[in-house]
Amino acid sequence: MNMQQPSPKLALLFLFWLLFLAGCGQLESIPTQPPQTPTDWLTSQPYAVFAVGGQTILLMQPTSTFFVYALGLVAIGIGLHAWRRWHGQRARHWWGVALVLWGVGALFAGTSYEGLSYHLKCAGWDVCRWTTGWEVIYLLLSAASINAMMLAQAFAGANGRLRRGMLAYGWGNMGLYATAVLIGVWAPVQFFISFEFLILAAAPSIVGFILLNGWRYWQFRQRLDAVLLGAWLSLGAVIGLYFLYYLMGVTPRLWAQGIWFSENDVLHLGLIAWMVYIGRVVLPQVQDLPDSPNWRT
Repeated sequence: MNMQQPSPKLALLFLFWLLFLAGCGQLESIPTQPPQTPTDWLTSQPYAVFAVGGQTILLMQPTSTFFVYALGLVAIGIGLHAWRRWHGQRARHWWGVALVLWGVGALFAGTSYEGLSYHLKCAGWDVCRWTTGWEVIYLLLSAASINAMMLAQAFAGANGRLRRGMLAYGWGNMGLYATAVLIGVWAPVQFFISFEFLILAAAPSIVGFILLNGWRYWQFRQRLDAVLLGAWLSLGAVIGLYFLYYLMGVTPRLWAQGIWFSENDVLHLGLIAWMVYIGRVVLPQVQDLPDSPNWRT
């Protein structure tokens, strides 16, 4: 397998995984914990009612849905721009792939976690479901995005054995994660299809990025490594703010006052700013290291 370019067979296989997992019936066996009825779901969060084509649509967490869809569209737009404009550079190409995957995943997440969550998880059930195939696809796309960033980092910041190792890790991590998700869907094992497991699977890559660009900047004082180091540290800060906001329990207090702002909004607004930083600051600096062993010079 050529690790330097995406394989059409792998892409088709990945698409098969997404379609396969989206329709998995085993997910319906996992109820919310603690159990929530459809009425509980509606009373626990803000929503708006729309009539579309004679059908009543309940749009859950409208402002959060707007923010996550905005994140998805911004990421896709920047990713397509990078992919189309800089296709000759492998690092920029893989950054484009990563951002498009991230953006599409955000659209799936916003639909199931927020916008249409009532219809996808609760309508027609006595007890609401914990997750859906839409969310499984989001997890897979997010993992694929981080691993595409690993491939981009391999071409922009490494060479020789280190590059080959990073390429192998990116493809291998995706395969192992997808296998764990498949087990989680069919066993089912709830932890394997959780956001927490996604963070656990992605964390070594993010830590590795910080170490790589931090070391390279200390050694060579190149602007690319400085802006990439800033990207990884700011991404960690955004995720940290999300968990801090969640643990402080701010969302229920604001919702009780009619203010529709949640920890997810903190995350998505932070990620929109992060995507703009990637598009305007990072991508113009990214370029492939030469294949020569003398890449340090």
